[in-house]
Amino acid sequence: AMLTSEAYAAGLRASIHPDKATPSDLLPGVNATPLRPDTTHFSIVDAEGNLAAVTQTVNLPYGNAVVVPGTGFLLNNEMDDFSVKPGVPNAFGLVGEDANAIAPGKRPLSSMTPTFVIGPERTAVLGTPGGSRITTMVLLGVLELLDGKGAQATADAPRFHHQYLPDAISVEPGAFTEAEVAALKARGHAIDARDSTWGNMQVVLWNRGTGAVEAGTDPRWKGVGKGSSSDASVYR
Repeated sequence: AMLTSEAYAAGLRASIHPDKATPSDLLPGVNATPLRPDTTHFSIVDAEGNLAAVTQTVNLPYGNAVVVPGTGFLLNNEMDDFSVKPGVPNAFGLVGEDANAIAPGKRPLSSMTPTFVIGPERTAVLGTPGGSRITTMVLLGVLELLDGKGAQATADAPRFHHQYLPDAISVEPGAFTEAEVAALKARGHAIDARDSTWGNMQVVLWNRGTGAVEAGTDPRWKGVGKGSSSDASVYR
């Protein structure tokens, strides 16, 4: 209830200075999970309007390196997403706190964000791998959709990311103009310009009025958008 209260939103809004960056070490919170490999995502809308946004991961490369006999499936090592002890880093060097401590029946902190966005006319299904950057990527994707962009344009859009610590904005090539970078630096933001890109977003956009379905797949990796009608399949 607190997360959706007007008072909580007002407090967050008041903590944002409109003209100056606030150092992350002055804000409450903990380190976000770093970028991690071996995660996949798929998005589905079927002929009956059923939706599926599925993000799955084994966490570290090859998970916990144990294969279930006779299946070929690797088991994950998501236990590493827990905080073993306050102040003790996990495999990624992430220092956790008591809120994410190991306890019976508890799930570890995760960045996976499979998402449905249901508007008056359109429904979107989206998600992506990308570790701590997932939530930022999905948010940027939702903003693209709210601006009227299509599925492919949403997957194509350049990305940036801030995860509290390290206190810097990671930026994909071409995501910001030189003027935008200069303006952010003038406000006290540190810019971490990357040579590489991240994520593998898969988007399905369904117009419920016309019945049209559009698939968008991230050009940064090897995804594919596929639609089927009767016995005919169409690859995008």
